[in-house]
Amino acid sequence: MTRDQGGLHVRVEDVFEQRANEYDAWFDRNSAIYEAELRAIKAALPVSGSGVEIGVGTGRFAAALGIGVGLDPSPAMAALARARGIEVVIGKADRLPYPGEQFDYALMVTTICFLNDIGTAFREAARVLKPGGALIVGFIDRDSALGRQYAARKDSDPFYRHARFYSVGEVSCHLQQARFSDFVYWQTILSGSTADPYSVKLGHGEGSFVVLRGQKPSTAR
Repeated sequence: MTRDQGGLHVRVEDVFEQRANEYDAWFDRNSAIYEAELRAIKAALPVSGSGVEIGVGTGRFAAALGIGVGLDPSPAMAALARARGIEVVIGKADRLPYPGEQFDYALMVTTICFLNDIGTAFREAARVLKPGGALIVGFIDRDSALGRQYAARKDSDPFYRHARFYSVGEVSCHLQQARFSDFVYWQTILSGSTADPYSVKLGHGEGSFVVLRGQKPSTAR
């Protein structure tokens, strides 16, 4: 994936390759946010079955959630994930190196904002899922307080300057086009609420971090 920056083509995966340790250290500095995101994702995960994390990064989520298989385009990020016990394949979301109908569920966490083609990635996820399998997508809602904050300072951030943020409606629409349905939403990093901002609630609209679970059809249509 490339983005124009000052007249130069910048490969987003190169940024993560060069700054893998810096990226990984974010989770230690922001442990409350990380743990809230973990709780929201855990609420959405199936209680059993085999899963894969697409865009596994350094393995922070997969390792904590018991997902043993992941994919990432960055060898440096993959090396950190492997050190956490994840079986990582180097690859990209728009061309998954897995046979069809292999997994019961797939997870993407803050991955979609770095994709060139979100629609192709969702169709690839559908291909590798078993009938009735679930795709769980965790992302920063563009229309949330944190989404607006990231967008305002994205040019000064080495990672998010390459990102494209999506609204909940946009992500839902792309999933529908990839033939996912039966959506359920969870949210955390709440604003405008008297509740603990790091608690997890069903729905969306209050939380900056949204987890959306969609189901692949159980039979061909």
